[in-house]
Amino acid sequence: MQFHPSTVRTRIDTPLGAMVLSASDRGLNGAWFDGQRHQPVPDAWPQAPAHPVLQAAQAQLHDYYGGRRMAFDLPLDLSGGTPFQQAVWQALLDIDCGRTSSYGALARGIARPAAVRAVGAAVGRNPISVIVPCHRVLGHGGALTGYAGGLPRKSALLALESTDLEVAA
Repeated sequence: MQFHPSTVRTRIDTPLGAMVLSASDRGLNGAWFDGQRHQPVPDAWPQAPAHPVLQAAQAQLHDYYGGRRMAFDLPLDLSGGTPFQQAVWQALLDIDCGRTSSYGALARGIARPAAVRAVGAAVGRNPISVIVPCHRVLGHGGALTGYAGGLPRKSALLALESTDLEVAA
């Protein structure tokens, strides 16, 4: 991942653990739980808890965890990934709250039906947890597999969103 030179950060507490949020001049470019796989070391990024995008992200995540928000309205900067990763991350944004998808459906959705494993790798590298909803992607037959933030968090996020999830093939 390449992060814009203007990237700044803050740290927030959530019911599922502490998170680091980061933003560039272009928008939110990171949201990672502590200990999450593929989390960059943000030490070089200045602390900026008053940054408007970071404040908006914190407020919207607070509302999400409180059950008062199921969709996010934030400017996103997904430019740090490869074009393929960016296509996958954009496709994740189309999975509505209360619904899930599969890696195969995502691959078909970006017109790369044979790239299921590469889609899985891109989903795992999603830099904006929760807000870009990679937790809504399930394995074959609806299996709860693969979440860089850990399967207990994935399960908790899905439970928060709905008890009657509608699974897309």
